[in-house]
Formats: sequence, C-alpha cells, structure tokens
Amino acid sequence: MNYKGYEAVVEFDEDAEIFHGEVINLRDVITFQGETVKELKQAFRDSVDVYLDFCKERGESAEKPFSGKFVVRINPSLHKEISIKAKKEGQSLNSWIEKRLCEA
Repeated sequence: MNYKGYEAVVEFDEDAEIFHGEVINLRDVITFQGETVKELKQAFRDSVDVYLDFCKERGESAEKPFSGKFVVRINPSLHKEISIKAKKEGQSLNSWIEKRLCEA
C-alpha cells in the first residue's frame, strides 16, 4: 500500500480476525488496523495524516521516505579498491556504487 509516498505492509491476524499494517519506509513508527480492506485502507491514510499533522504541530519536519542517502561501513582496503575502479571508469564513487547496486 502506498499513500503520500509512505509504503506499508499488511498482515492478517487470523486469531483476532483483523488486518494490521505498518509503514516500512521510515524510522518513525506508524501502525494501523482494520477489520475490512476498506477500513484498513482508511486507517492507513488516517494514520499517515495524523503523523504529518503531529509533526507539523510540533514544528518538526516529518520524516521523508528514503532520502537516498545511507551510510555503509566497509573494509578500508575495499574502499580504496572501489574508489580506484570508479576513477578509472570516470565515475564518482557514488555513481559507481549505484550502478553496481542496480546490477545486483
């Protein structure tokens, strides 16, 4: 499910006979639930809107789904090796790594 750029996963709890979901593309926790698909979808939208309103009321920026930045710690010798490969191919290290990740 997707709403305003926020992605969610949903599971069905057979014992409770209820759907429950969680937004997965940010560190903050946003959950929702519903007994029907229609209720679930509305609860998802409502939960995202409540989160955005809460952030606004506190004067904080809502966390945006995936900024495109992440830190990876690797062995220094590997860092050197891939930096050299990137330069030999005329690319920045970021571009070189992005290309390799897309290939994977």
